[in-house]
Amino acid sequence: MTILIMIGDRILYEDNHLLAFNKRPGEIVQGDKTGDEPLSETLKRYIKERDHKPGNVFCGVVHRIDRPVSGVVLFAKTSKALSRMNRLVQQRAVTKIYWAVTKAMPPHTSGTLSDYLVRNERLNKSFVATASDTGAKHSLLDYRLIATSSGGYHLLEVNLHTGRHHQ
Repeated sequence: MTILIMIGDRILYEDNHLLAFNKRPGEIVQGDKTGDEPLSETLKRYIKERDHKPGNVFCGVVHRIDRPVSGVVLFAKTSKALSRMNRLVQQRAVTKIYWAVTKAMPPHTSGTLSDYLVRNERLNKSFVATASDTGAKHSLLDYRLIATSSGGYHLLEVNLHTGRHHQ
């Protein structure tokens, strides 16, 4: 029960249709080959216990963010809500804003990065490549410098135009 209480504290918004959740680095949103429990299953258990539901609980993944990062993840509490949200995402009617903290100062205060990325599944990482490299996929994003700390870190707002692995 203790773990489920801590999960409840990280719900940022919830209504009958949607649940916005504060994901921590290292957590997975959806099941993968590691077999680690994804947040979708943890939230199902939480809702089932909290609401004393006798049957199955629906918790659909509207979008994912990579395991190493933190951020807000949206889940659908009904299949109808999931279908509607999927349609909005496909139509690009949903805006997803990413914030990234970097040590390196970007070359400009704002700009566009267009690169090719190759995924290394064994290392679970992606690397910048050339267009002719096997498996290379085009990656495009816009960034804007928001702030620089006295410690030399930089906060960037990032708008992804493509959704590549660890982009």
